[in-house]
Amino acid sequence: MTTTPIVALQKPKEISLHEIEAELSQIWQVQNDGKSQTGAVRAATFSMVVYEPEEFQQLLAILGFYRGAIDGIYSTMTKDAVYAAQKAYGLRLTGRVDTVTLARLREEVAKLPPEQKKITNPNMRGFGVSDAIAVQNPCRIISLCPVLGEDEGISVQVSVSCPLPLQKTSANLICCEYITLRGSKAALNRVGDLVASLMIGDLPKFVWWKATPNPEQDLFKKMTEVCNGIILDSSYFSDPESEFLKIYELVESGVSVVDLNWHRISAWQELCAEAYDPPERRASLGEVDKLAIDYEKGNDAQALMYLGWMASRLQWEPESHVDTGGDYDLKHIYFTAANGHKIEAELAAIPTADSGEISGDLIGLRLTSDNREADCCTILCSEATGCMRMEAGGSAQSCRTEVVTAINDQKAEFLLSQQLQRWGQDVLYEESLAVVNQVLRMRGR
Repeated sequence: MTTTPIVALQKPKEISLHEIEAELSQIWQVQNDGKSQTGAVRAATFSMVVYEPEEFQQLLAILGFYRGAIDGIYSTMTKDAVYAAQKAYGLRLTGRVDTVTLARLREEVAKLPPEQKKITNPNMRGFGVSDAIAVQNPCRIISLCPVLGEDEGISVQVSVSCPLPLQKTSANLICCEYITLRGSKAALNRVGDLVASLMIGDLPKFVWWKATPNPEQDLFKKMTEVCNGIILDSSYFSDPESEFLKIYELVESGVSVVDLNWHRISAWQELCAEAYDPPERRASLGEVDKLAIDYEKGNDAQALMYLGWMASRLQWEPESHVDTGGDYDLKHIYFTAANGHKIEAELAAIPTADSGEISGDLIGLRLTSDNREADCCTILCSEATGCMRMEAGGSAQSCRTEVVTAINDQKAEFLLSQQLQRWGQDVLYEESLAVVNQVLRMRGR
């Protein structure tokens, strides 16, 4: 992805809460009075609240494993710090903050006296957003940055930055206002009304909640009330199954939800659909009675969403859900198709030697049938991991095998940039989520 140069019209400046609007107005007054030579204008596309806790970096810093800036960037330094912590505490070495690792980091920090919980690392959250989002010309970005430790109120910084256009089509720079609020989680929870008032009234309002959704949290509730849409990323979730139930309740209440992780499985959906384009294969699709999905151990969000998509497209009705467990954390979900056929789906969490930044990426899937005459056997597998496990599963049929090439950039910032260009209701996602909700609620039946 091409990097866009950013120029600072106003560098980060410390102010008080009641000075925010006055300070930003003063900046634009200087521009409008012709006292500046920059030719900068205020963007007028949308405003966005970004809730960015980056708790794992703070925990690693407190425990002495991480010495870089608190910025939420999964750099080599961050990954090395996670490896060091996992090695020190005897955890599985993944280099990624999975559920077990995060719980252990919290546990170790909780043992420390208050004076040892201070973070001296540079706090770089809130100084801007990724190039991919900046070039969409947001009018105002409000970053909410929870800090660990005692409740000492809210600190505020404001700045104005402008991405330089790749092609000089205008004499003016189109600039974004940045407002950063830092404080304890409790302190930020108290200023929900203020944050809502800072969003530009006559522009679309989005909330990017870079944490697990918490409908009981006052700040989260306020943000869902005032925004046109809330953006989540289920790859962050420590317990996706519980969080999906919350997301479904949000959707049912009328909140427009985007899960960036949903878009990471689009290549798998498209290739699977293409495998059944030939008329003879499409006719046999109703004979599928077994679906196996392998995913990277640590987060089953993508696997569940893919299962929900497949079941909603083929009109499979969930009947029961059994967690078998074992080395692969096996889950078996049973469906009945519209034609009365019974379908068994298996989800398997596969340990991988070198995990990427995204937790729980799909590895492979296999659709088969006990009907030997049906031409429906299909295997899809990740370009990175190959098809060995899926092909070893065996089948009485010849299978069509395809390799899924990963999307060039699956990072949340890039996916969000794409989403901002085509905002709207995602019916496929909502229908898939409805099936996932059914499956999760019948767990153990």
